[in-house]
Amino acid sequence: MKRKHKRLTFVAVALILLAAAAGLALLAFEESIVFFYSPTDIREKNMTDDRRLRIGGLVEEGSVVRKEGSAVVRFRVTDLNNSIPVTFEGLLPDLFREGQGVVAEGRMEGGLFVADEVLAKHDENYMPPEVAEALKKSGQWKGNEGEQK
Repeated sequence: MKRKHKRLTFVAVALILLAAAAGLALLAFEESIVFFYSPTDIREKNMTDDRRLRIGGLVEEGSVVRKEGSAVVRFRVTDLNNSIPVTFEGLLPDLFREGQGVVAEGRMEGGLFVADEVLAKHDENYMPPEVAEALKKSGQWKGNEGEQK
């Protein structure tokens, strides 16, 4: 084989191995990828119980109920069109409160979202981009200045 053909064969084999490694890495990450959904998305798409997902929106006013004597908290997450009941066992972030932005990660179980992680926004101006977009789509979210966006 000529030197040029050897080099070309080496480059082709290297590209094939690189593509295979990238494919295997993506396959390994596929299971840990968590997609974000708003309550309206979950209602419209009839999410299955076996999928891990992340929901976000606002904590519905008057929906937070703490189970006496335990760390279980029930609340509803809303995008101002639909809401999803959420249950969480553990310590909630200090900034968690009704009417504030929240992102919860977990699984749907028979219409109830069982969260194993709850994140709250960290100041009055921050809103996760996905949550802000879902609320803007609803046409009811008021932005930082109180103007409708």
